[in-house]
Amino acid sequence: MGSAKKKGGRKEPLFGLPAALADLRLTAADRIPSGDDKPKKSSSKRKSDKSDDEPPREQKSQPSRSGARRRSKSSIGAGLGRLVYWGAVLSLWGVIAVIGVVIWVGAHLPPIQSLEIPKRPPTIQIVGMDGSMLAQRGEMAGANVSLKDLPPYLPKAFIAIEDRRFYSHFGIDPIGILRALVTNVLHRGVSQGGSTLTQQLAKNLFLTQERTMARKLQEAELAIWLERKHSKNEILELYLNRVYFGSGAYGVEAAAQKYFGKPARSVSIAEAAMLAGLVKSPSRLAPNRNPEGAEARAQIVLAAMADARFITEAQAQASIGHPSYNVKPVGAGTVNYVADWIGEVLDDLVGQIDDSIKVETTIDPKLQAAAEAAVIDELAAKSVKFNVSQGALVAMTPDGAVRAMVGGRNYSDSQYNRAVTAKRQPGSSFKPFVYLTAMEQGLTPDTVRQDAPIEVKGWKPENYTHEYFGAVTLTQALAMSLNTVAIRLGLEVGPKNVVRTAHRLGISSKLEPNASIALGTSEVSVVELVGAYAAFANGGFAAAPHVVTRIRTLDGKLLYMRQPDEHNQVIEPRYVGMMNTMMRETLISGTAKKAEIPGWQAAGKTGTSQDYRDAWFIGYTSNLVTGVWLGNDDNSPTRKATGGGLPVEVWTRFMRTAHEGVQVAALPNLQSNWGPANLVQVSSQVSPPTQAAPGPASAPVNNGGYRSPPPARANARPEAAAGLDGWLMDRLFGGNR
Repeated sequence: MGSAKKKGGRKEPLFGLPAALADLRLTAADRIPSGDDKPKKSSSKRKSDKSDDEPPREQKSQPSRSGARRRSKSSIGAGLGRLVYWGAVLSLWGVIAVIGVVIWVGAHLPPIQSLEIPKRPPTIQIVGMDGSMLAQRGEMAGANVSLKDLPPYLPKAFIAIEDRRFYSHFGIDPIGILRALVTNVLHRGVSQGGSTLTQQLAKNLFLTQERTMARKLQEAELAIWLERKHSKNEILELYLNRVYFGSGAYGVEAAAQKYFGKPARSVSIAEAAMLAGLVKSPSRLAPNRNPEGAEARAQIVLAAMADARFITEAQAQASIGHPSYNVKPVGAGTVNYVADWIGEVLDDLVGQIDDSIKVETTIDPKLQAAAEAAVIDELAAKSVKFNVSQGALVAMTPDGAVRAMVGGRNYSDSQYNRAVTAKRQPGSSFKPFVYLTAMEQGLTPDTVRQDAPIEVKGWKPENYTHEYFGAVTLTQALAMSLNTVAIRLGLEVGPKNVVRTAHRLGISSKLEPNASIALGTSEVSVVELVGAYAAFANGGFAAAPHVVTRIRTLDGKLLYMRQPDEHNQVIEPRYVGMMNTMMRETLISGTAKKAEIPGWQAAGKTGTSQDYRDAWFIGYTSNLVTGVWLGNDDNSPTRKATGGGLPVEVWTRFMRTAHEGVQVAALPNLQSNWGPANLVQVSSQVSPPTQAAPGPASAPVNNGGYRSPPPARANARPEAAAGLDGWLMDRLFGGNR
């Protein structure tokens, strides 16, 4: 009994219901499962089921799956919460930033009250240095036209090429911007723009042409304002009446009259396509200056119109090559070349022109008339004989002020400016840059070099009839335009250094630094070559060619005044003297012997390009620098027109008139002891001509687009007027002088 008490303690008897429930026990299977728990078989049953088949396995403790799942869901929920929170914060700040930018841009917008009644394009009066009227530019009759008065395909041409989604966007086209962005990224450059017609109108009405982010934001905000203020058709009509088409023409009516001699309502599909194509680059694609480029762009517009189903494929094909842009405008004087050049630079000088203005220029009307007469008369007398159809002349003071410019034989026949826009091979007129580089590297006009056969990577330039003069001074070599000496000098000083010298003096065109650069194989314009020669005439200072001195409104408000150039010394005075000494000899006894101005010291250099395609003479005094070019627009060869022939005759006629009554002044830093007075005095010092060994004529060799000279033929030395320059280059490149 005692032991029983120790083991179990006292146990009271139970009766009734408590007695019946005393032995009742709940197992796991009897419990109601919770939301997180799943019904499971009892462990005892699992054990009993497995006990007969396999031995018991060691049980490993595992973490609670339900707890891990709860923690995972809690973590995801917290992350989403943080993401939503910071997204909301960033969105709020983004909205605030956008609002701030819009407010800032709006505060800096120009006045827009003038939009309701757009101003008609202003008149541009161009006057000479004496105040006389040279030309006038501005709107033509009926500049503003209504959209309903135009043929439907005319506005559709602009929509097709400039803004296909014009009628579906709100002033800004996000799809167009995205498409342009993708295209530009794929092409690694700006090949497509995303501006809508509304944005272009906003820019033309209120903004400048500068390319800044602030201006683009202003343009976008104004475009949205225009869309809210005006209907689509009103915006399109405003655009067509304000867009610039080049050559001083603003609006479709002025452009149609300018290029086709007809009102805008009468233009054909082909002409409408050409007008729409001009908007991309009016100065470059104007049909009176670049008919090939304008036609190629018009074909792109026609294809876009057909793709947009504004016209049929048959209409597009029938319209290719049919615009009639050969219209003779009123006012055919060559001073219109000057007026067109001024029209191209006005935007850079004063930006958007809202009022009529007067442009004061450096042009001397008397010299302009003399230049025009010299070019036209000489061509009229000898163009057929020499197969020369066009000419150009630029005359400027040594500081770059253009006094006369002739861009072609007849402005009414062709408005293409051969003095500014055209680029041609200068031939031997480029050689002064080679010789100047040599002077700067220690050589002098009396330095002796060999005139002998030379070979450069298979290219064998030869003198005419295989004759060479052996040891000659650099003065003699430049005066007689000996090509082998120029090539040797170019290789000696380095073609890259020659290119640097030319660029330093004012040549802006791309120049190829190869062996042939010494013979002027890279193309340049007349105005830049004359500007580069100005440094020889002014003592070695850089001269920027310019024609505009002041721009005023008609009521006298000053908009622009040219500031004097900084005195940037690009040639040391002693080298200026050396070059003037050598180039003066060209006029005394060399290839430009016909060039003479009584009482004046003058210097210069002739040049003739491959196959006599271009004939040049650039000559100067201390008073005026003048360059003359003659040739054909299609780059066809002339009948042996050389720089020492027609160009010298045109130059001499003009320069004699230009120097009448002007006080005589010597060339700067001229020294007589650097070279002989003329070639006759040193004829005994020149080695006798050497005859190359006879042999088969060399086959043409391809060398950067140039060929080896044709087989030599026996011939007597030409007359002194042509000089060695002519017959050497005739042998070398068919006339490269």
